[in-house]
Amino acid sequence: MKILVTGSAGFVGSNVAKALLERGDEVVGIDNFNDYYDVSLKEYRTKELEKYDGYKLYRIDIEDKEELEKVFKENKIDKVCHLAAQAGVRYSIDNPYVYGTTNVAGFVNIIHLSKEAGIKHFVYASSSSVYGNNDKIPYSEEDKVENPISLYAATKRANELIAYTYHHLYEMNTIGLRFFTVYGPVGRPDMSYFKFANRMVKGEEIDVYNYGKDMKRDFTYVDDIVDGVLRSIDCDYGYEVFNLGKGDPDELGVFIDLLEKHMGIKAKKNLLPMQPGDVMITYADTTKTEKMLGYKPKVTLDEGLKKFAEWYKEYYKV
Repeated sequence: MKILVTGSAGFVGSNVAKALLERGDEVVGIDNFNDYYDVSLKEYRTKELEKYDGYKLYRIDIEDKEELEKVFKENKIDKVCHLAAQAGVRYSIDNPYVYGTTNVAGFVNIIHLSKEAGIKHFVYASSSSVYGNNDKIPYSEEDKVENPISLYAATKRANELIAYTYHHLYEMNTIGLRFFTVYGPVGRPDMSYFKFANRMVKGEEIDVYNYGKDMKRDFTYVDDIVDGVLRSIDCDYGYEVFNLGKGDPDELGVFIDLLEKHMGIKAKKNLLPMQPGDVMITYADTTKTEKMLGYKPKVTLDEGLKKFAEWYKEYYKV
C-alpha cells in the first residue's frame, strides 16, 4: 500500500513510517519541521527514513491547503495515518492559537482532502488528555469526555467529533487512537523523561509536580504504540476510538528511580504544585483495543527506560 503519514519527522510518526517501510509499504511523509523542539532530532529521524526507497517526503504545513492538494494529486494514496499536531498540554496554555490552526483547521484539511481523493481509511492520533480529570479509572472509551481541562485536549476531542462526522456523511473508516504518555529513544525533548535526562546530565534540578505525590502515568513504550497504529491501519472498522496505553500506570517516583538507575545519575528534585491543565493519573483500559485489534503491550517501564538511556548516552555522547 501507499500510505500518507503526516508528522513523519515526529517521534511517533517516524517510528510508524519506518515500520510501514520495513514491511514493504510505500510511505508519503508530510512534516513542517517546526521548532517546537530541537529540529535536529527531526532531521535525524528523517535521515533514517530516507534510507528506504519507498519513502517520499514533503516539507509542508498541514495548514497549507494548496500545498496539501498537490500531495494528493501527485500520489495515489491508499490510506492515511494523520499524526501531525501541535503537541503539549502546558504549551497550549501560553500559545493557544497554533492549536486551533494546526490541530483543528489542519485536521479538517487532511480529512477533507482524503475524502475528496476517495480514500476510505483514515487513522488519526487523539490523546488520553481527552479524559480530563475523570474520576473513574481506568479510562474506558465508553467514558464521557466532555470536560477537557486544556486547549490541547479540547482540540483532540474536536478531532474525534469531526472524524465521526466524516464517517457518517461519507462512509469513511475513521479510527482515532488515544495515546497514553509515549516514550522511548529519539523521543520528544518536551516530555518529562527527556527533560529529566537533560537536567540530570547537567546537574540541574528536575521539576517534580504535585510535590511528587500520587502522580501516576500510563507510560507506553513507542514500539507498543506503533504496533497499535499498524493494527489500526490494517483493520476494517467504520468508526472507532481506541486506547493505546500499557494499561498499567507507574508512580512518578518509580519512574524517576528507574531513570536514575539507567542514566547512572542521582536526580536533584525541585518539588512544585500541580500545573494548570495537568491531571493526577492516566490509566488506559485496553480491553476493547486488545479484543478488537489484538493489541497487547509488551515493554515494561524498566525495559523501555533502559533503551531510552542507552540511546541518549550514545546520541549525546555522555
